[in-house]
Amino acid sequence: HQTVQPGPLSIEVAGRQVFLDADPIPLTRNQFDILDVLSSRPGAVWSRRQLIDAVWGGPWVGNDYLVDVHLGQLRRKLGDDPATRRFVFAVRGVGYRMGTRR
Repeated sequence: HQTVQPGPLSIEVAGRQVFLDADPIPLTRNQFDILDVLSSRPGAVWSRRQLIDAVWGGPWVGNDYLVDVHLGQLRRKLGDDPATRRFVFAVRGVGYRMGTRR
């Protein structure tokens, strides 16, 4: 079973569990799936459309900004403060990535 560990965050993909400093973080299915996609290629930038295709699949008719809502909730649960992001970073005009700030 695969575990991804970006810093103090531990993502157990097979068990669909997330831990921050060894404390469990309860995530919804969509929040976990977004985190799983972002962590699958740390440093790679994912557009909203790519995230929608990867998480929801099939033809999407809704608003692409749904991703922002889920990411906002995910960031809050991870304690990812807007002033000092640690895990999920916005790449202005492109999308989101996971990894260290550069």
